[in-house]
Amino acid sequence: MFREERGLLLASLTRRFGDLDLAEEVTSEAIEAALRHWPAEGVPARPGAWLLTTARRKAVDRLRRDQAYAARLAVLQADAERDGALAPAADAAGVGELPDERLQLFFTCTHPALAAEDRTALTLRCLAGLTTPEVARAFLVPTATMAQRIVRAKKKIREARIPFRVPGPDELPDRLPGVLQVVYSVFTEGYAASSGPRLQRLDLAGEAVRLARILHRLLPAEREAAGLLALLLLVHARRDARTGAEGEPVLLEEQDRGRWDRAMIEEGRDLVVRALAGGPAGPYGVQAAIAALHDEAADVGSTDWAQIVALYDVLLALTPSPVVAVNRAVAVAMRDGPGAGLALLDALAGEPRLRAYAPYAVARGDLLTRLGREGEAAVAYREALEAAGTEPERAALRRKLGE
Repeated sequence: MFREERGLLLASLTRRFGDLDLAEEVTSEAIEAALRHWPAEGVPARPGAWLLTTARRKAVDRLRRDQAYAARLAVLQADAERDGALAPAADAAGVGELPDERLQLFFTCTHPALAAEDRTALTLRCLAGLTTPEVARAFLVPTATMAQRIVRAKKKIREARIPFRVPGPDELPDRLPGVLQVVYSVFTEGYAASSGPRLQRLDLAGEAVRLARILHRLLPAEREAAGLLALLLLVHARRDARTGAEGEPVLLEEQDRGRWDRAMIEEGRDLVVRALAGGPAGPYGVQAAIAALHDEAADVGSTDWAQIVALYDVLLALTPSPVVAVNRAVAVAMRDGPGAGLALLDALAGEPRLRAYAPYAVARGDLLTRLGREGEAAVAYREALEAAGTEPERAALRRKLGE
């Protein structure tokens, strides 16, 4: 409950007082107070309202003690009121109605004035509820380095007076993709960790799904928000079948599809329809449609590879990327044979962004193996081994080389 309420509290308090640092401090103090009082007195009927009231009181006490701090916040609040960021109805709602203002916090944490890595770090810290050491592990940097990064982002928000508000209709098309990209980046690191002892970080992937749910709930008319949530659900549904008993990767064609989360797949399929209806498809909607085709098939052989290739053609037109081109080449290999796919992969050999991209070398190795060119396949697997980030990936590649 604390994990869920924390984001609500931060959003409400930041909107009320205009300072993310103050909001974090008094939110932590309110949760600490709850841990002292609730075991003896019982959990209140409206725990979120109790926490909000307690945090507000602590914030007011802090401002009364520190006049300079209060004066600085008064300037920020005046700016916010001038920009229309504060709505009187929010406070008038009363403690019984905790306003869900996380959407404003999303757009504050992912403002384009912040560096891309700072946006993701701040989102993980404030909205996903990860601790600073957890965020540091996700970025593979020391805790002190990550703490400085988060402080820098907060300072930028404060000094640049970035408004705590949802962008207007004229700004939203430019800003929403950045918000969606941050959530997608969080999920990607959880789905396929960049390094470490595990292939997946299920905690991180789960937090990304939760954030995507919040975004979709707060922006129900945004088709790409629905597309992102659909994509994450359809991919995360396979999580239990993606690794073996020792944590080793299990390829899609070898996965026990009975272990896939069918409820999550059904939810994702419904969202795909919403994401693709009513206008031109966006990149997340198209990727979700591809994931849905994989999840609907009984096995790899019965997968509709022709439709998947067609969807990758659409995706390449929307977001030209060598990674998308690699995925398309693999789909072509499944539709037309390994030789056709290998020709497309070899055409990408000069792309610098693929030199350290292990899945590219793995795909080449697999297709070369299917063509009986085992010496060349071994070279490709060695290249993949050098680029692989996690120990389970490296162990799997060493087994392939042994074979």
